[in-house]
Amino acid sequence: MGADWGPVIVAVVLFVLLTPGLMFQIPAKGRVAEFGNMQTSLPSIVVHALIYFGLLTILLIAIGVHIYTG
Repeated sequence: MGADWGPVIVAVVLFVLLTPGLMFQIPAKGRVAEFGNMQTSLPSIVVHALIYFGLLTILLIAIGVHIYTG
């Protein structure tokens, strides 16, 4: 049996997609959400970190994503 790459791939993909300002920013400076503005703020970093942790926990523990190599 090879190494389990599921957690690594899921974590990297979620980290890239949930980077504040890349695809969306919650909360934005003037609104609730902005899309593709490439800016960030401390509240936005905290919100995106909580969303990242929640999705990562659901995908790795509750669903159990596994990708084996070899």
